[in-house]
Amino acid sequence: MIFKVYYQATKTETPVREKTHSIYVEANDVPEVRVILKDQPFHIELVEELSEAHLQYEKQNEDFQLWGQ
Repeated sequence: MIFKVYYQATKTETPVREKTHSIYVEANDVPEVRVILKDQPFHIELVEELSEAHLQYEKQNEDFQLWGQ
């Protein structure tokens, strides 16, 4: 499954919607996504499982790339 992870670039600042970034991670479930990203210096706001239709939409973005690839 592919998950879209919304995050803030730093753990020390208050989250601001306009500064939210996203990455795409392949994993079996949400806890696995959090384990994969546990050593990263950013603050995870939300992990969202993508449906097939949503994934196809996201792949149209030229910046689409799976984490770690």
